[in-house]
Amino acid sequence: MEIPLHSVTDLGLVLRATRKGSKVRLDDLAAIAGVSKQFVSDVEYGKQTVQMGLVLKLLAEMGLTLTVTLPPAAEPALLALKAQGGVGGKHIQEER
Repeated sequence: MEIPLHSVTDLGLVLRATRKGSKVRLDDLAAIAGVSKQFVSDVEYGKQTVQMGLVLKLLAEMGLTLTVTLPPAAEPALLALKAQGGVGGKHIQEER
């Protein structure tokens, strides 16, 4: 099921529903992902200032993926950035 996300709160609700549906305790998810229980709680309740890298780690641990819909006009710019090694020298990973 694809869920459009419009806010950090939307993302938190999806994570919480997935965790509860999988019968995973908050503290167990925190331990598996290597983050604090408070961090998991902050994400689930839509805290605006959470670290994106750790959020992606939590999502991956729960079997969730985050995707974006790229406007067609942005595709050439993305391809050019990838060819240059990404922004700031960090390569953008491409799914294969």
